[in-house]
Amino acid sequence: MRKFNTKLITTVSAITLSAFFAAGCVGNDATPESKWKTGSDIGGGVTYIMDGDKTGPYYVNSDAHKMSISNGRVPTAAELKAWNVDLQPRGIGSPNGQGIPVGSGSVEEGEELYDAKCLSCHGDFGAGYGTYPALGNGNAYELNKTLTNNRYLDPEADGPTRVFGSYWPQLTTMFWYIRDAMPHPKSKTLTTDEVYALTAYMLYINEIEVNGELVEEEFVLSNENFLDVRMPNEDGFEPNIAGANSLPGVRAYFNNPANYGAQKVKYEERCMTDCQDESAKVVKIQNGGIQSFTPPLSVVRDLPKVKKAGIDVLEVYKNNCSSCHDGMLSVGSDDWANYTTKGIDKVYENAISGTDAGMPAMGGVSMSKENFKTLVDYLITGKIK
Repeated sequence: MRKFNTKLITTVSAITLSAFFAAGCVGNDATPESKWKTGSDIGGGVTYIMDGDKTGPYYVNSDAHKMSISNGRVPTAAELKAWNVDLQPRGIGSPNGQGIPVGSGSVEEGEELYDAKCLSCHGDFGAGYGTYPALGNGNAYELNKTLTNNRYLDPEADGPTRVFGSYWPQLTTMFWYIRDAMPHPKSKTLTTDEVYALTAYMLYINEIEVNGELVEEEFVLSNENFLDVRMPNEDGFEPNIAGANSLPGVRAYFNNPANYGAQKVKYEERCMTDCQDESAKVVKIQNGGIQSFTPPLSVVRDLPKVKKAGIDVLEVYKNNCSSCHDGMLSVGSDDWANYTTKGIDKVYENAISGTDAGMPAMGGVSMSKENFKTLVDYLITGKIK
């Protein structure tokens, strides 16, 4: 939590939900659904009564009671060990005893790797692209200043800029994240030296200094100088969660509302009934409020779904493709012309097999190749044939 000079008052509100809304299918042998309906809301949804711990549609749908749930399996010791290799602040080892690994990588090597494996999502020089976040946006030390009361001091100022260089407090977090989660969707495929190189490039595009010297293109990051890197926001969070006494320290911090601009509400001051100040002016809606709408509110919810070759193209795109393709190579975009010159069969091949630039095989979707080609056609042309 960033430190702020202004005082904030926090309150706790209790919201009671008096009705449950549900929609479902009724089995052929079920009690008529109308038995459970109690009305409809302004949005056209049907409300149902409760029967014990069951809502109407679930209770009367006999198929719902036949579901089996698989909770997977317990991971093996080897699987746990492969993932339990986090890096704590200042390079303290994980529970497996692993600290900063031996290796090195230069900014120049990192730039080449970034262009090949990261640019398609994160944009040139980490500027961000589509729905993927920016990794750098200028001098980290200047941007770090925007995190403290920026708009309070100057209402016309831009909001806080939270990118790696200005916001992340420890370099170990970036190293760990690249190693275990990147590149999407081929995580844990980078060598240790490649992770060092990409981390060095992150320092470069954020204009970070190491031992008083600005990171330049010839800079090499290694296990020997890794802990020399001090991030601008290293002390920008509170409470302090480092050290053996971190847990009791956090509890003590939050037990004192003055630390974060809040105040405790005394039990005897709480009010549940007749809480309105008698001097307050109350204005009531005349005639009970709006009784009708012109034109009437539409509650139509039956727009047809367009299907092709056994799949709902629009639904598949929304759930599996939009997070990337809304920002890059969007539906029907002219940018596709740079790829279709190789021939549609080559585009199909790359889409089905996946690419190093971040395209997962078959888009990570389970379907036939023919159906997947239909999805690719939609991406390129913007039309569902």
